[in-house]
Amino acid sequence: MSTGTNPENMQKVSALALFMATMRREFLLSFRRKSDLANPLIFFLMVATLFPLGVSPEPGFLAQLAPGVVWVAALLATLLSMDALFRSDYEDGSLEQLLLSPQPLFVAVLAKVSAHWCMTGLALTVMAPLLAVMLFLPAEGMPGLMLSLLLGTPTLSLVGAIGAALTVGLKKGGVLISLLVLPLYIPVLIFGSSAVQAAVTGLPLGGYLALLGALLALALALAPLAIAAALRISISS
Repeated sequence: MSTGTNPENMQKVSALALFMATMRREFLLSFRRKSDLANPLIFFLMVATLFPLGVSPEPGFLAQLAPGVVWVAALLATLLSMDALFRSDYEDGSLEQLLLSPQPLFVAVLAKVSAHWCMTGLALTVMAPLLAVMLFLPAEGMPGLMLSLLLGTPTLSLVGAIGAALTVGLKKGGVLISLLVLPLYIPVLIFGSSAVQAAVTGLPLGGYLALLGALLALALALAPLAIAAALRISISS
């Protein structure tokens, strides 16, 4: 019976340990910086509160616009928080240490994006029914809203992290992040709001959810590698 340790198993355990440790660190940092945690949620709530004042408080009109308004608010709230994703690590030097680590960089990157989604995308999804009620979205659209946000917001975080990685070395990268990633957000926005509209009108929404799931699978497969490469480019330049 062999007592040797399989290097492949050690690498798998190390990668899992790195993922869990990075997520734990990101959660701790997020709870210490409560303003960064609350700002996207406050922005999300403000959009739904101010929108009826800027257009019309008529319930029927707001019900028609509610799917698009909630999705645009979620998209912009996610984008608002992307600039800080790697900024603090870059400023305190821990990002350079992460790049020099022998562990796969994409594992740590995926952990950071996962923690970011839990703090923003998941929180926005939980808040979405409240905003939908404020905008008079029919109850039939609630399942489509929740499911589309659960599938779409992780893609927003993954794609937005690519822009954050490319601009991490710049002093003011927020506007540049928007210019880089907003065109890539458009398919998620279209399919997400269309899924809610289909649920409201009683049409099948499985096709829209399947498209959102396909976009998420593609982002999970490619975005961590792209983020890791973008970080190396930004740090070395």
